[in-house]
Amino acid sequence: MSSYVLDWLALAGRWIHLITGIAWIGSSFYFVWLDDHLHKPARPEDAERGVGGELWSVHGGGFYHAQKYKLAPPQLPGTLHWFYWEAYSTLLSGIFLLGLLYYGQASVYLIDPQVAALTPPAAIAIGIAFLIGGWLVYDGLCRTALARRPLALAAVVALLLSVAAWGLCQLFSGRGAFIHFGAMLGTIMVANVFFVIIPGQRRTVRALSEGKEPNPLDGQRGKLRSVHNTYFTLPVLFTMISNHYAMTFGAKWNWLVLIALCAGGALIRAWFVARHFAESRGGRTPPWTLLAGLTLLIATAVALAPQPRATATPAPASTAGATIVAAPVTGYARIQQILDARCVTCHATKPAFPGFPTPPKGLVLETEEQLRAKLPLIATQVSTRVMPIGNLTSMTDAERTELLDWISHGAPH
Repeated sequence: MSSYVLDWLALAGRWIHLITGIAWIGSSFYFVWLDDHLHKPARPEDAERGVGGELWSVHGGGFYHAQKYKLAPPQLPGTLHWFYWEAYSTLLSGIFLLGLLYYGQASVYLIDPQVAALTPPAAIAIGIAFLIGGWLVYDGLCRTALARRPLALAAVVALLLSVAAWGLCQLFSGRGAFIHFGAMLGTIMVANVFFVIIPGQRRTVRALSEGKEPNPLDGQRGKLRSVHNTYFTLPVLFTMISNHYAMTFGAKWNWLVLIALCAGGALIRAWFVARHFAESRGGRTPPWTLLAGLTLLIATAVALAPQPRATATPAPASTAGATIVAAPVTGYARIQQILDARCVTCHATKPAFPGFPTPPKGLVLETEEQLRAKLPLIATQVSTRVMPIGNLTSMTDAERTELLDWISHGAPH
């Protein structure tokens, strides 16, 4: 299959994944908001027929009146709308992209020999094991007595997810580890819908259609999984876009960066959920989870800030009679040699490296002007070791040091 066709498949897959993800997350956020804003029904007859809460809203020039039953209506309506294909489509498109990019090109996007010397089949098997194993462990925990203690369950899940983040970063490239962590969370979220939430709703509908009393445990289990899903959402969204930001997945302690940013996202989401109940607190929402989340994000950004490379202090003209000559800084001619050997095979108008029909991110480094226009970006990519991708062109540590020293000295001619 040509690289051109692969590019179009990746574009279509990402587009579909984005569309279905927006539909799923949008409906999920809306129903969490709706559930948290319900008021006691105004009319006694509504309460008598099982309505537990209601809400009036206006949107798009129309008024809407939503009612939620404590368990279920006395009689099912003729048309009942379900929400699950958004989640399933997001998972299917995500699996397609994972297979196309990270498994189909494992040696490029998934494996980093400097992290772990894995063969493509072994790396793919490990990735799939994390996706399936993550769900099995999580689901098993939710079926224990911890389910009756939500905070304790959340703490255990958070701890195990942190261990998974560390493990993935010891096995895969930073890019591959981050995307697999997000894929594992996304798989858990969709599996919650497929194995718990929707089956429980179907059992409720079936019981009502047969004139039986629905099992309230189905609603309780579904509610627990829905709560978990809403807190997983922001971490998943971060991992989806993380491959564009090398300073995160390319950091030395990238597993700690992954944990910190995901925890920050979850804490910020917790504040938004708490904000839904602001009316019951006189319009006030305690800012502590928001502040904690923002603090984590800011602290991570500060910790990852590039440090100025030490520049050599000019030596005295002589020491004990011996003349010392400062080592000359590498010039552009030598830098161009490194770029030609390690970078320009991909970052060219017409890349010579197989699998790259166009230069990655449209970055071309064939001339000095093109190089100088992107020095900060190049410094980040080289210092975090994410470029060359998978070190496919075997850039040495000495070459990295030469290139970074040249940039730090003002990129002399």
